Amino acid sequence: MKKLMRGLIAFLVLAVLAAGAYGYWNFELRWRPKTVTKHQAEIAKILQESGWVSPGLTGPKLYMVSYRDCPECVRFKAEAFPALHKAGVDTRVIEIARADENGAPKSTPVERATVAELWVNRSWALAQRWNATPVAAWTAPGVKPADGDIARTAVIEAGRANVEKLAPLLKDNGVGSGWPLMVWWTKDGQMRACACEAPQTNRIVRKDLGA
Repeated sequence: MKKLMRGLIAFLVLAVLAAGAYGYWNFELRWRPKTVTKHQAEIAKILQESGWVSPGLTGPKLYMVSYRDCPECVRFKAEAFPALHKAGVDTRVIEIARADENGAPKSTPVERATVAELWVNRSWALAQRWNATPVAAWTAPGVKPADGDIARTAVIEAGRANVEKLAPLLKDNGVGSGWPLMVWWTKDGQMRACACEAPQTNRIVRKDLGA
């Protein structure tokens, strides 16, 4: 009986430790930004060659890959962009229109039209108007459709392809999947990245960029 009790106690202790370790990973480590030490040049090239839009500031660069109605993306733009811009950070937003999944559409014709226009003409003013308008109310006034336009459809596919290229490169640096996907450089030149879903990342990203 004593042997059984000792075994049960040992099992319970291990279970508690395992639960604690998982909780620490899930609520603390999982969402923390990672320092990118592998594939830096390749990651930077993909980002730089994407159709990003920005306010044109001259400070540190923050690349943010997002889609329009991503709740965490909307939150980060509203909460962090004002302070980042005040600190001179050039927020380079790369909007994509997600591909269909199992036959179910993940984007709308209006969204695809706007994403293509952003990639082609790089208008920060258009991005601001889009973000300031409720998703359901946005009609993309004055924007050419992407559907049926071979060149603009190719632009949409290029955005999706770039995300697919980035994912394994960032995963190799410990960065998980999620939205928004962000990459930036600290003052001492380190490349940092995260799938910044958790609100806690807002504070860390701002600190890294001096905001």
